[in-house]
Amino acid sequence: MSRRFLPLSEVCEILAISSAQGYALVRTGELPAIQIGGRGQWRVEASVLEEFISAKYAEQRAAAVSEQRESPA
Repeated sequence: MSRRFLPLSEVCEILAISSAQGYALVRTGELPAIQIGGRGQWRVEASVLEEFISAKYAEQRAAAVSEQRESPA
């Protein structure tokens, strides 16, 4: 059984980003997360992380298509 929530440190490892970048994604709301426990540890739902990654792929594809349209032939 896979875990429903991932600690932010693990999310950062999966995305290959620094913890500062991970916290910035959470603080801006770009990556939805919740705080759990007395220390307020951030957790990201595994399904939300997958949606975030899929959305980033879609953004990149759209940017590439747009760039191709704008470049001179």
